[in-house]
Amino acid sequence: MTTPSSCGVPRGGPPLTEDDAEDLLRCICFKTGPPRTVGAELEWLVHDLRDPRLPVPPGRLAAAIDTVRAVPLTAALTFEPGGQLELSSLPAASLMECLDSLAADLRAVREALAPLCLGLGGYGVDPWHAPRARVLREPRYDAMEQVFNRTGPSGRAMMCETASVQVCLDAGVDGPGPLDFRRRWRLAHLLGAVLVAVFANSPVHGGRRTGWRSTRQSLWTDLDPARALAPPADGDPRAEWASHVLDAPVLCVRPKDDGPWTVPEGLTFRDWLRTGRPRRADAEDLRYHLTTLFPPVRPRGHLELRMIDAQPGRDGWMIPVAVATALFDDPVAAEAAERAVRPLAALAGPDPAPRNPLWRAAARDGLAHPALRAAALDVFGSALDALPRVGASAEVTAAVAAFHERYVARGACPADESLEVAS
Repeated sequence: MTTPSSCGVPRGGPPLTEDDAEDLLRCICFKTGPPRTVGAELEWLVHDLRDPRLPVPPGRLAAAIDTVRAVPLTAALTFEPGGQLELSSLPAASLMECLDSLAADLRAVREALAPLCLGLGGYGVDPWHAPRARVLREPRYDAMEQVFNRTGPSGRAMMCETASVQVCLDAGVDGPGPLDFRRRWRLAHLLGAVLVAVFANSPVHGGRRTGWRSTRQSLWTDLDPARALAPPADGDPRAEWASHVLDAPVLCVRPKDDGPWTVPEGLTFRDWLRTGRPRRADAEDLRYHLTTLFPPVRPRGHLELRMIDAQPGRDGWMIPVAVATALFDDPVAAEAAERAVRPLAALAGPDPAPRNPLWRAAARDGLAHPALRAAALDVFGSALDALPRVGASAEVTAAVAAFHERYVARGACPADESLEVAS
């Protein structure tokens, strides 16, 4: 979740019409061309190095934030409402450029945190501390908490207690073949469930077993009736996404000056455009509205895959980035992945991700689900074959192979090891 500036943002330009908004969405959300760039966003829980079960007091966390902000990094550095640290890479020209750049930044961050006796934890949710207090007091997060409180505690937990690996890949080409952006969009919503199951790593939350392999994904599923849903994946992506965005509820209306933020209830962006109330909306308002929608696959010109739990180990995050890149950007692997996940469409049914039976099964059962295990075995084989073709190093390929043997081949995921430790 990228954090825009929280201050009053001056806006200019004419008010938008519905037609203007639809045209803008079609232009900015799916930018087509041959896949050339890779990116990743890594979220981490900050914990005590001596004993991760000890809570990190807000003052100590604030000092850590100040320390890390002084470190020169290539990636963009932000912090989530509960103090989770996020590194967002620049678009990289290759898989290895992305991995190497983020790895260097992570080394620098860990070196800065070590004298404070703090470290980074690769868990999809905080396994020890829940509820976790919000440490960032900004108008955006005040508005978000107010909206999420209307539907229960999952939204607050998502904001403060979760962490993920997000993979960013080009939207694809506008033309035939496995790299067509329409096919990549459909693939993402079936393969995404497999990625949830394979990399599930959050079975314990606040010291208790939840019954989900990916508690993080279960929180995203429950946090809001519409904000975290995907549009239909079987239509024209540009048209479906434009309609979805305009019919989604507005999280907040930012002031034109330093006045208070408005948090409307039941106001869709389309309603806002039609009524002109509480004020006329412009293009900047639409772009901001896009940042308040959290579907499992978010089109931002590129495709942002948002469904993967943070991974264990110092370099475990590299494996989902490498696997996703191979399966989407290598044409042979993309064709094979489509074939492997096609049977999952029947399990998904007509409901949107992540609230359909396929995605719920992935979050609850991981690879204990037979259909997800069969698909995972096929796609991991295709990814391993494709990694050298997308430029993966021998070390990265070996790490993916080791993950396959440790988990996928056994029908397991990282969550299963956490459950064994908790038993």
